[in-house]
Amino acid sequence: MPDLMSEVRRFRPVAVAIVMWMSTAVLVVMMVVVGNAIPEDYRFSVLQALTLWGFIGVIALLAFAVTWSNVRADAEGLTVVNGFRRHRFAWSQIAAISMRDGAPWPTLVTQEDRRVILFAIQGSDGDSAREAVRWLQGQIS
Repeated sequence: MPDLMSEVRRFRPVAVAIVMWMSTAVLVVMMVVVGNAIPEDYRFSVLQALTLWGFIGVIALLAFAVTWSNVRADAEGLTVVNGFRRHRFAWSQIAAISMRDGAPWPTLVTQEDRRVILFAIQGSDGDSAREAVRWLQGQIS
């Protein structure tokens, strides 16, 4: 059973969110540069431009979903937001949280054997991800 936490802890993806937003910015810059660099007689049609901007919009929406993802731990339990989907678990509902070596993110297993990924804790964040998993495991043991 967890200690009664006096404060809320929140975990968010860092490196992945930075890469996603940088990729979005690079795509925007490329779109503008290429659009202005091509000869006048090869300009994008309105439909082509809308398609490219739509693609960039989808990438930006995915970047927002990654950035929005978080794991929030408080005295009552854990709130997991993966993209735009939200899950709430009481500490008593959680059987385990594990992250194998090389795994992209940890997995939460409930007492009913339901599995939910904790997307906000990215394995690519290295030591901070391992520390977050250790801390969460300590709350459920």
